Amino acid sequence: MRKIRKAIFPVAGLGSRFLPATKATPKEMLPIVDKPLIQFAVEEAVAAGLTDMIFVTGRTKRIIEDHFDKAYELESELAAKNKTELLRIVQSVVPKHVNCIYIRQAEPLGLGHAVLCAKDIVDEEAFAVILADDLIDHQPGALKQMVDAFNARGGSVLGVEDVPKANTRSYGVVSGTQLDARTEKVTAIVEKPAPEDAPLRSTAAGDVALAVVGRYILTPKIFELLQNVKAGAGGEIQLTDGISALLAHEAVFAYRFEGKRYDCGSKLGYLKATIDFARRHPEVGAQFEAYLKALTI
Repeated sequence: MRKIRKAIFPVAGLGSRFLPATKATPKEMLPIVDKPLIQFAVEEAVAAGLTDMIFVTGRTKRIIEDHFDKAYELESELAAKNKTELLRIVQSVVPKHVNCIYIRQAEPLGLGHAVLCAKDIVDEEAFAVILADDLIDHQPGALKQMVDAFNARGGSVLGVEDVPKANTRSYGVVSGTQLDARTEKVTAIVEKPAPEDAPLRSTAAGDVALAVVGRYILTPKIFELLQNVKAGAGGEIQLTDGISALLAHEAVFAYRFEGKRYDCGSKLGYLKATIDFARRHPEVGAQFEAYLKALTI
C-alpha cells in the first residue's frame, strides 16, 4: 500500500454566506486571528505526512495562490529591516518539501466534480480531501488520525461526528457496523436527508446522526465512479453519491476523529473559532482573556 502523499482542497466555492467580505476575498482566506483558514488546512495535511497540495480553484481565487507563493518583495523588505521573526513566519507558510498545484474548476458543479477535476494529478493513488471550512482543533490532527486508520484498515476513511437530528439536512449521513470505539464499517451513506429519513441513534443528549465532516481519505476507484454519477439539483455532482457507489466495490470506514470541529462556513462557527484561538494566542491571548473577563463584570 503506497503512502498517501496528495491532498485535494476544493476552494472554488463562492462563500456567499460571508458576503460582502468574500466579494473579492476567498472565504478560505478569512483569518482566525492572524492565520487564514486554508493555511490551517494545509498545515494539518503536512503534519499528516502529505507533500502534494492540490487546490481546485475558481476565477476569483488567485489570492490563495499568492498566499502560498514566495513573496520576494516582502521578504526582502523584512530582511532589510532585520525583522527576522516576521520573515520566518512568511517563509514558513509552506515548507520547502511541499508542492502546491493549482487546477481551475470552470464552474462550481459540486464537491464530487471538484474532486474529479484532480483526477489526472492524483492518478492511481489514495488521497485526502480537506474542506478548509471545517477547522478541527487537535494534536495530532484529524487527518493524521485518519491516515493511521487508513493504514490499519486498508480502505477509504470518512471523518465523522455525531450531529443533532435537526441538523441532518446539512450533511452526508452514514450508517454502519461498529468495529471499535472510533471506527465503523459504512453500510450506507445519504446526502442531506430530512431528519425523519436519516439513520439515527439514541443518546443521553437525544437522537443523533453520524455525519461526514470535511475530511476524507479515498481510493482512486472513486474517480471512475464519480464519472458515472448523475448530476442532481443545480447540475451538481455529489461526492456522497460517488462514495455510495464505492460501497459496492470495497470497504469504506467512518472514523470518529478526536478534536473540536468549528464550522467556519457559518458565521457563528467562525466567531467561536476566532474567540477560542484568540484566547490562547501567544501574542495577544492574555490581554484578550482579560478583555473578555471585563465584559462579563
